[in-house]
Amino acid sequence: MRPRSRLLAAAAVTVALAGALTLPASARDLPSVDPELETPALYDDEAGGNANGDDPAIWVDPNRSAKSLVITTAKDAGLFVYDLDGRELQHIPAPPAPGPDHEPGRFNNVDVTYGFGHRDLALVSDRGSDRLRIFAISQGRLTDVTDPAAPFIFNATQEEVDEAATVYGLAAWKDATGTYALVSRRHRTALGLLQLLPKPGGKVGYRLVRTLELPASFTLPNGGTWTPCLEPGEDPQVEGMVVDQDADVLYAGQEDVGIWRVRADLTGTPRLVDRVREYGVPATYDPETEECTPGADPGYGGRHLSADVEGLTIYYRRGGKGYLLASSQGDDTYAVYRREGANSYLGGFRVGAHRDVDGAEVSDGATVLNVPLGAFGTGLFVTHDGVNTPAVPDRENTDFKYVKWDKIAGALGLDIDTRGWNPRG
Repeated sequence: MRPRSRLLAAAAVTVALAGALTLPASARDLPSVDPELETPALYDDEAGGNANGDDPAIWVDPNRSAKSLVITTAKDAGLFVYDLDGRELQHIPAPPAPGPDHEPGRFNNVDVTYGFGHRDLALVSDRGSDRLRIFAISQGRLTDVTDPAAPFIFNATQEEVDEAATVYGLAAWKDATGTYALVSRRHRTALGLLQLLPKPGGKVGYRLVRTLELPASFTLPNGGTWTPCLEPGEDPQVEGMVVDQDADVLYAGQEDVGIWRVRADLTGTPRLVDRVREYGVPATYDPETEECTPGADPGYGGRHLSADVEGLTIYYRRGGKGYLLASSQGDDTYAVYRREGANSYLGGFRVGAHRDVDGAEVSDGATVLNVPLGAFGTGLFVTHDGVNTPAVPDRENTDFKYVKWDKIAGALGLDIDTRGWNPRG
């Protein structure tokens, strides 16, 4: 996620490049769906434990779906675990810094995998330490089972880790060859494939299988070259990621570029499924404001996503069908694509205010499941809200919204298929 000031600058590119901060007509016209409930507010300050919500995942209880969990990251504050009523059940702090001059743990993204041996696991990208953190889930509680000898993922030394080009986005994947985590690298274009490994004493480690570099610059139809405008030394990074578990396909959201599709084992050639509206727009970085000043829009961008493209998630249906959902952070909406075929665009929506629950804005992460979960009989969509209200002066306020799938399906004419897929399958 970029700072709010940079998000507003990106919104200006989307509009008319003349300074009017209004949403494109397509975004304004999208239907609004009602959230059912929200989790308690998280505050990113010392009094709030430096808790800044980011990414959610859903764990399905094998015996009673109503006891399922929503597991969320809160950066410096670690993990928060909630029940289906949004009540906090558990808080797991991020690890302390290994030394006085080093970075502490900082939990960025989370996903769940089932049946690693006899255990279900929550996998977390710890961007503060450049490691994968692994938690066993049992009887509604999470326990850290990370191998103490787990290596850095993208760096060789602690000094390199402290430079913050570390593990960032994450998605779990399981096939006949093993259980994996797909990860991305902050401020770089790299993706990595990690295989989970059982270790003595019930611990779980991992090894890096391979990496893949996405492009950092792009050839435009006019023959020119475009590079997204970022702070000096940064490349266009990926954060939002999801794996189609049946098709063994990874979708990766390169924040300032669009959504990529590639084989989950990171072989083959990535294909760009959709572009952000700002794609191809020249811009110049201003070191005084730390923002990018856009030039004229050449019209090469997409129509459905406003940078950053963030949380990616899949609603499964039978027969290889379903929906890929993406958080369009720059205009506070969500885009929906077909899971099958060429991932054609189906429509979009926003999460609005309903009763005493405010809407979702500046969403970093989202997740959806088609299986019935307690009162969410048609499935559950959970999204991060980066601007939670009521606002508290001088306190950054975030939380997570729960939405019934039938609300989204009804607004866009999508299907409900509670038997289309089971994550324990």
